[in-house]
Amino acid sequence: MKVSVIIPAAGLGTRMAAKSGSAGDGQERSAARKQFMLLDNEPLIVHTIRKFASSPSVAEIVIAVRPEDAASAAEWITQAAVSTPVRIVEGGNSRQQSVDNALASLPADTELVAVHDAVRPFIDVATIEQVFAEAAISGAAIVGIVPVDTVKQVRLNKVRQTIPREHLILAQTPQVFRYSLLRQAFDKARADNFTGTDEASLVERLEQVEVSVVAGSDRNIKITKPGDMELAKLFLAQEKEAAGRR
Repeated sequence: MKVSVIIPAAGLGTRMAAKSGSAGDGQERSAARKQFMLLDNEPLIVHTIRKFASSPSVAEIVIAVRPEDAASAAEWITQAAVSTPVRIVEGGNSRQQSVDNALASLPADTELVAVHDAVRPFIDVATIEQVFAEAAISGAAIVGIVPVDTVKQVRLNKVRQTIPREHLILAQTPQVFRYSLLRQAFDKARADNFTGTDEASLVERLEQVEVSVVAGSDRNIKITKPGDMELAKLFLAQEKEAAGRR
């Protein structure tokens, strides 16, 4: 099973308005590029890369970044010294364009494609392997969790109904698909001028395709706000402590 991992990292991160993370050069830029914010003196994206480099199923990792970030990203990747090959491609003005660019660069013999948020560095390898295995069987699988809060549907600031939580999931990443299926979904989206919120939303538009869900974790957070970095520091410390006991 040959898996290529795409990590779109060309976003501007407008919600990350304040500086956070470890002090160091590049922090002012990282306020706009959350994927490059420093956590324990390394950019968040490097921590994310390491998780997928730890999976024996991953053949390569493709990072989509803005042209002005390519040189810095290459330097950080070299310093990370992971054994899995990591390539850099030019990102687009949207997540969908970035993933599309990376997808176009994959070799034809790729079997599965996983797309993962650059700022979700706490995905665990066991979940990675589970969603890979499910996608290998079904062709399309994502990681998700059931919301713990009651979900209300509202209109004009008024509650219209309560939506049963057992019928809902909060989608996470990685989202994993058979290569040919994801290529078809992106081609159709481009032809229809459709923009989705994630890769699964593109695949869901294909006929007779169902997307499976693998249970995720509350630890698989997407770091989007300055306060999230405090939780990230705690999770990283816990991971290091656990690794030290092994």
